Amino acid sequence: MTGYSLSRFLEECGNAAADNEVPADTVLRLAVPMQRLLSVAADFLKPSHLRSDPSHYARNLVYAAEDGSLSLFALVWTPVHDHGSWGIVGVHEGVLEERAYMRVDADPLPDRNHGIALQRGGLVLLSPDSVTTFVPNPDHIHVTGVPEDRPRAVSLHLYGRMMDRFYAYDVAAGTRELIAAPHFES
Repeated sequence: MTGYSLSRFLEECGNAAADNEVPADTVLRLAVPMQRLLSVAADFLKPSHLRSDPSHYARNLVYAAEDGSLSLFALVWTPVHDHGSWGIVGVHEGVLEERAYMRVDADPLPDRNHGIALQRGGLVLLSPDSVTTFVPNPDHIHVTGVPEDRPRAVSLHLYGRMMDRFYAYDVAAGTRELIAAPHFES
């Protein structure tokens, strides 16, 4: 889209987040703008946004609102995790694989960190220019990335808060831990 830019996208995001208290309404309003942003991502993504680390996932900060209300990251791959926020993901490069998990606990209390039973759900392959969304409650538990035998994927992730922590799950142990989510500054 001619004339579209990161700053215009961020303005639309700020307006949508301020106008909508319901996460499902916010992601509905911002899914198409995320797709527009993907069409111009090459204009604003720098090499520093594309850093990766073969030993673990890499989060590269593209934008953080001063008030902590929004954050935009370029990600390479992630552990099994949730978000505690609404979010929109757009694929810029490669094919991103998303594997869903569902809680199947007898008593799925959201504040419990042990005795968590997760069952693998479906698989979605997201090609360049694809957009997917999620909302909290119940939180979206998944893992995203690419197998080692495929080329890297670069995706943009917009969250309805500063994504500086989230729950990471150990599926085999049935636990989750609130972890700091470090990122590279760009």
